Amino acid sequence: MKILVTGAAGFIGYHLCERLLGLNHEVIGLDNINDYYDVNLKYSRLENLGISRSIIEHKKIISSSKYSDHFRFIKLDIKDKDDLDIVFENHGFDMVCNLAAQAGVRYSLENPSAYIESNVVGFLNILEACRNYKIDKLVYASSSSVYGLNEKIPFSVSDNVDNPISLYAATKKSNELMAHTYSHLFGIKTTGLRFFTVYGPWGRPDMAMFLFTEAILNDKPINVFNNGALYRDFTYIDDIVEGVVSCLLKETDDKTLYRLYNIGNSKPVRLLDFISEIEKRTNKTAVKNFLPMQAGDVEKTWADVTSLKNDFGYEPKTNIEKGVENFINWYKEYYN
Repeated sequence: MKILVTGAAGFIGYHLCERLLGLNHEVIGLDNINDYYDVNLKYSRLENLGISRSIIEHKKIISSSKYSDHFRFIKLDIKDKDDLDIVFENHGFDMVCNLAAQAGVRYSLENPSAYIESNVVGFLNILEACRNYKIDKLVYASSSSVYGLNEKIPFSVSDNVDNPISLYAATKKSNELMAHTYSHLFGIKTTGLRFFTVYGPWGRPDMAMFLFTEAILNDKPINVFNNGALYRDFTYIDDIVEGVVSCLLKETDDKTLYRLYNIGNSKPVRLLDFISEIEKRTNKTAVKNFLPMQAGDVEKTWADVTSLKNDFGYEPKTNIEKGVENFINWYKEYYN
């Protein structure tokens, strides 16, 4: 298969590209490499895929010597419709996985326009390109944030999600609605994946796993919101990627065009227990700064993954102990 992966320099995008290439598929990775967080980490991920930073900064389309002709990278923002259309016209993709987005709940309070440009306008451009260039299948990133203040747990894709409490969540809900429209009108197979607190090696610096590890190893205090009364459905990156790959490559007997799934571990972990596991693996005690709940945050996330399990055999395998150990080993090696 020839697969477009947008957000290829991102956390999930990088791991997905690596997995697809390992399965001998041809991958075109696309990313704008914005500075929402340290671009050096993004370039390092791409270097692991065989694309050097110096080449990216001088060329727009680069092939990877590491994967021969199986991997090419394009530096491009999905909000640039004309350039995106040229990419679709030139490459003839079999399917698309759209992971490009402006991430982060809290940052949406500071820079809302970035979320509209990338998550709404950019996603519309992806949908239009899939329509105009006859792409059969689109898998895209949604988020567990769409559940907002829902009190019924575990969260099910059949739950009402009409009350988002952050602009980030609102843009992800809009993606689901837009995808439904394009499936209905133009016969595109769309699959939305509501990711639940993804963590692991090469993770984002703005996520809890990274923030806590960095602070604890450097003897700095960590912020513990809602006085520690938070639960998260922490999901290891390898389990996430296997679920995404299944949605891309496997077919089911059900010919439904529009699909929506939770993709999580389905085992919420108390935040203080998560911190305790990091302390154990680093052999250091965290200095905790207990704070009230943040705007746009929720107390508990918990994914009902029954439909993804039934349709694609999804089965997360990595427990929190192994996942935390793997991240900390990577962090120590990467940051020397």
